[in-house]
Amino acid sequence: MNLSDLSLASLTASSRRNVLRDLWDKLRHLPGGKRLFSATLGVMAPYTSTIRADIEVLERGRAEVTMRDRPGLRNHLRSVHAVALVNLAELTGNTALSYSLPDDARFIVTGLSIEYVKKARGTIRAVCECPVPDTSERREYQIPVSLRDATGTEVARATLRSLVGPKKQP
Repeated sequence: MNLSDLSLASLTASSRRNVLRDLWDKLRHLPGGKRLFSATLGVMAPYTSTIRADIEVLERGRAEVTMRDRPGLRNHLRSVHAVALVNLAELTGNTALSYSLPDDARFIVTGLSIEYVKKARGTIRAVCECPVPDTSERREYQIPVSLRDATGTEVARATLRSLVGPKKQP
């Protein structure tokens, strides 16, 4: 397998193990491991890498992801662009759910809604506390994500609708 073969969907669909969870559990305690994991996610989901987010916390049912403010993420109002915020929300929710899945499960986002509460400036921290599926039974889950600025003020809230089901058999 080479880097061009890496995608979150292909790895989680083809493996009998939860590859994302295995990778996080191996890297998170190493010096630079969280940064390496975050960069690897960017290879697995290339569009996600455009916001250069860092996975800070990842455990069953929970993820915390930060995105530093930078000129490339700004809109004409000098605040973080709405699409960068929705990208961060999707990354956070997907990572939390993916980490929490049983080894024989996979998922796909079937819908996403977001409410922008106020202009986002500075580093944004997205937090997701999601349900933990205990089986790969086909079921839709609501995945909530809160995005907050450095003062702790909520700037946006999102909900991902994600369909969990069994992995295809090889």
